[in-house]
Amino acid sequence: MMTARKALQQLKEGNARFAAAIQTRDVHTCVVKCDKHARPQLPFAIVLGCSDSRVPAEIVFDQGLGDLFVIRVAGNIVAPSQVGSVEFAATQFGTRLVVVMGHTGCGAVTAAIEDLRRPADSMSPNVHSIVDYIRPSIEDLLAGDPRLAGDELLRQGVRANVRTSADQLRRGSKVLEGLIRDHGLCVVGAEYSLETGVVEFFDPPGT
Repeated sequence: MMTARKALQQLKEGNARFAAAIQTRDVHTCVVKCDKHARPQLPFAIVLGCSDSRVPAEIVFDQGLGDLFVIRVAGNIVAPSQVGSVEFAATQFGTRLVVVMGHTGCGAVTAAIEDLRRPADSMSPNVHSIVDYIRPSIEDLLAGDPRLAGDELLRQGVRANVRTSADQLRRGSKVLEGLIRDHGLCVVGAEYSLETGVVEFFDPPGT
């Protein structure tokens, strides 16, 4: 079983390769080796990321089939189905690192900011349910500094939303709380830069 610290280092090394355009994995052609990957999966990290089509975790971290257990949802929010998915992977496969990864310019966070400023009656109830998960993070930012606006509010909002989701995983599940307390599970936040391809991690193991 790979430790959280080692798993995080492997992700950092993979992202460095991606950002430098020297990927070693070809996730598009390795599907022909499906016989190899029909065996039980043993992902070394769980990634809860945004559904944005520009942020595929396997490519961003230069990993292949079976390496990552990826959960994607707009705004990288933590709803019951996401908690259950993380619980499943952590208990079923013994994976000890969970990464909640947002990204710069997140459309879901932008929608939450716009809805807070000017509620949108045209937004569907299903989309609004996503915005409702993000809204408290934005409200907390504005409570601390009402002058925040524009690009700076979006930048801080993305990171605040990531940290909120990570905290919800750390404190919103008895299963995950037990794994954190007794078995070395770590939940860390991260932000992917659409501009540079670099992933910055928040609160890594040992800090």
